Parts: sequence; C-alpha cells; structure tokens
Amino acid sequence: MQQWMIYGANGYTGRLLARAAVRRGLKPVLAGRNQHAVSALADELQLPFRCFDLRQPGQVRNGLKDIHITLHCAGPFSATSQPMIDACLATGCHYLDITGEIDVFVAAQSRQAEAEQAGIVICPGVGFDVIPTDCIAARLKLALHDADRLALGFDTVSSLSPGTARTSVEGLKYGGRIRKDDRIQTVPLAYQSREIDFGNGTKHAVTIPWGDIATAWFTTGIDDIEVFIPMAPSAAARLRGLDRFRPLLGLAPVQALLKHLVARRIHGPDHQQREAARCYVWGEAQNRAGKKVVARIETANAYDVTVEGALHAVAFLLENQAAPGYYTPSRLLGPDCIEKLPGSGPIHIE
Repeated sequence: MQQWMIYGANGYTGRLLARAAVRRGLKPVLAGRNQHAVSALADELQLPFRCFDLRQPGQVRNGLKDIHITLHCAGPFSATSQPMIDACLATGCHYLDITGEIDVFVAAQSRQAEAEQAGIVICPGVGFDVIPTDCIAARLKLALHDADRLALGFDTVSSLSPGTARTSVEGLKYGGRIRKDDRIQTVPLAYQSREIDFGNGTKHAVTIPWGDIATAWFTTGIDDIEVFIPMAPSAAARLRGLDRFRPLLGLAPVQALLKHLVARRIHGPDHQQREAARCYVWGEAQNRAGKKVVARIETANAYDVTVEGALHAVAFLLENQAAPGYYTPSRLLGPDCIEKLPGSGPIHIE
C-alpha cells in the first residue's frame, strides 16, 4: 500500500488520528517537528516516523519523499499550510488538512491550477471543519437549485483542544466574517443574530467567522453566506463589546499572552467528554422568491467527526484516482459523506 503521513501527530487531534488508524490496522508515517514527542508516540504505536520543520523547505520536501498523501494536523494553519502545500506540489503528494480557517481555504483555492499541473488533490477541511456543514450546503443547493442565500450553523457543547483554542485566539483580531454579494467581508463580532432550531430546540444564535464562508461558496456558488452558533444574548452583547478592542487583541504581546494561557489551561476533551457531546448541524437556503429549504443532521462529537472524516478522506484517496485540483470535502467525497461517518444520522431536509 502507498505510504501516507500524519504531520502534527503529537498534537491533540494528531494523537487521536494515529491511534484510530492503528486500531484499523493502518500504518501511517507519523511526523512533526518535535522529535521527542513524535518518536515517543511512534514507539508506543509501533509506527515509522520522520521529523522535520515546516520553516525549512528542503527538510519538508525530503520529509515527504515516497509519501502519497499528507494529512496535515499542525496548526495554526495560517502559518503552516502554505509551506506544506508548497512541498506537496513539489513532490506530487496529495494534501489534506483539518483546518477551519477562512483565509487558508481561500489560499488553497487559489492553487487550483498548480494542483492540476502537479497532479495532486488539495482538500483542506476534512474534519468537523467543514465536512458536516459542507455536506449540508451541497444538499441544500441540490434541493433548491436557484438559492441565492445560505445560512449554516451548528450546536455543540464540546470543549476545545489546545490547537483549536490557539486558532480561536488568532481569529479574534480579524473580527467577524460573512460572504455578501460574492465578497468575504469583515464585520463586527456577533454581527447578526436570529433564533434557530439546530435540531435540539430553538436557541438564540449569532454569526461566527467559520470556514464555510469560503468553502460553501466553492461548493454551491451561492454569493451570500453566514454561519451561526448558539449564544445567549448576554454573551453576544459582551462579544460585541469586545469588538472595539480588536486592534489591541491583534498585538503580538497580547496574542502571545493569550496563547500562553491557552497552553496552560486547555488540554482537550477526554473520551467520556467526547462521547457526551453530540453535535447538531443546521442549514437554510433561500431563493429570490422567498422559498426556503432547511436541512439538519445530528453527528458525533466534533473531534470524533474530525478523526473519522479525515481517515475517510485518506482511504478515499488511497482507493480512488481523483482528478487533480482543489476540492471541498463534499466535492471530493460526495455530498452524503457525513452520513457515512460513525455516529452520524441522516440529513433531514424540509
């Protein structure tokens, strides 16, 4: 079988992926820049490993030698995705990652022609960011072909991993994001609010800068897109008040302090916490005539969806000859791929 790699294997999600792969009899190459941590995990799981730093292009290209697929799990992807994609293009290695960062998706989309020339697939976001919402978007577009507005969202009580928390800290300086009139626009935090039944009762919800602002456009061609999560009105008001401090939150010393606090206090949910934290995903498409179509699905915990989704994407590329280029998850794996993952129910459309 062709070799594939988990880069960032020593991180929270990377470890979950490595252990899940071994339980299935798979033998990925583990990789990262922390040789002690990566080699210890490789010894534990009896897997091969490689260590290289993404800041050293020559090291990265050498590290991808004989690798058919890289599953990139080392965030923040705003800093790490470009050098890994560069190396994948240079070595003919398919690229997958588990990002949810809007700008990373946009940058990956811009490399369509390069991916075609190199003969590789570039498909970021093969985890909870953004498989469930991307599939919902694709199914809504099929149900309402002339939709010109799209709202997506999800409800989960899962705690964050350290990597996701650090990415959230980085995102504070960018504020809110929506797609309006075919442009990604910066808006205040918690910019819009509405009442939404995600599948577990109606809740007050606000907009967040989620990856679908980029990916759902590529999947559906819809020009107006917003993403929502539940948030109490009082918490939303505090978040809007925080918006005035965004320039301060973007300063390097402030970012460093917040990330330091994250590293000390956030460790990611354990198995029992993940089992208890189901996710409810929702979407609504609307056309110019005012017709609306709503879709919902209940899934496993976000981190379990990420593990299962990422391994599903790896298996797909190992077993299929996909045309080279940039893909969103639903474009690569099919608009029903979320329904195939353990713990997911069917998509209900009304």
